[in-house]
Amino acid sequence: MIKSQLVKKLLNKNPHLIQKDVESITSLVLEKITSTLENDGRVEIRGFGSLSIRKRKSKNGRNPRTGESVFVPEKKAPIFKSGKGLRDRLNYKA
Repeated sequence: MIKSQLVKKLLNKNPHLIQKDVESITSLVLEKITSTLENDGRVEIRGFGSLSIRKRKSKNGRNPRTGESVFVPEKKAPIFKSGKGLRDRLNYKA
């Protein structure tokens, strides 16, 4: 699902809202999640999951095309861990 599809679903479920308001709220929520992760924070949405940052150490890698040794600097990567509610809905549909 992409952002525009999410906005359309929210509008369908809440016909009393204006599209511009739903778009701005959606953008605000996603921006807040992004800024929290940028500051090495953690975002948890109960029943859905949590997002956090994991640091990957620097290392020496290889260029697969030339075989030349290349230094790969330290990086941050977002990590998602699904919540119990999400796992239950995916695996044990009643």
